[in-house]
Amino acid sequence: MHSHLQKFLKYIDVQKNYSRHTIEAYERDLTQFIEYLSGISGDESVTISSFTRANIREYLYVLSNSGLSRKSIVRKLASVKSLGKFLTMENIIDRNVAGEIKTPKTEHKEPVFLSKEEIELAMDAPQGKGMIPCRNLAILELFYSTGIRLSELNGLDTDSLDFHNNVLRVLGKRKKERIIPFGRKAKEAVEKYLPWRKKRLDKSGIACENALFISNRSARMAQRSIQSAVSKHLHSISEKEHLSPHVLRHSFATHMLDNGADLRAVQEFLGHSSLSTTQIYTHVTMDRLIKAFRQAHPRA
Repeated sequence: MHSHLQKFLKYIDVQKNYSRHTIEAYERDLTQFIEYLSGISGDESVTISSFTRANIREYLYVLSNSGLSRKSIVRKLASVKSLGKFLTMENIIDRNVAGEIKTPKTEHKEPVFLSKEEIELAMDAPQGKGMIPCRNLAILELFYSTGIRLSELNGLDTDSLDFHNNVLRVLGKRKKERIIPFGRKAKEAVEKYLPWRKKRLDKSGIACENALFISNRSARMAQRSIQSAVSKHLHSISEKEHLSPHVLRHSFATHMLDNGADLRAVQEFLGHSSLSTTQIYTHVTMDRLIKAFRQAHPRA
């Protein structure tokens, strides 16, 4: 099974162009599954004969009794199903028995987003002078202006932004490139930050760093550092929970739809492969419209 796993990981890397983060998640989930199969068979070199519907269902039962969230269980089953699909495609097994197992339903959770007033407060809140405050404001403005993911912002280089046309180029999931416009406020924030960036690199004697957002050490910021800076600032202006960079992505999509943007356009901005993923924001918008109607209309 371990050899089949390595072939599968190579396949989703080379053929499917999955991101390194996604590949690592598949590897963790499937290694755990194979270790479970090894445990019940008492053989570390577990074979493909253990890839049965009964064993997979028993594995899900064990996971459900381990205190794991339903969302995590669904993800782990999806990994096993993907492996089974690959094994079938390679004629290693006759049929994908994992695909015959019904995926548990997950609880629907509306995305957390900030109000327009909270966004204004976040962007206008004093942050101080110097490279770090200017950099952090540019990060906040770009997140909200474009709706890009944390990994996408982290991967931006200085030549990713076209200031003449006010667009940026990002590499999304599965290394798909897309072009996204950014607004005037984001442009102003980035242009204010760039001289500080140059000053820091000149002082460090590093002229070859291409990363747009750099750390105190004149190197590309780590994703964890970006997340920490954004979360800390958002918590200073809002009492909502789980205020991560993704909240700015949610806010971008919600506010775009509130102001009449086309759903397909928002899908393109966000880089969603499926329109159904984007439609969660229409549910949020519609719920708010219904609430406003019931509160304001005399005959509601």
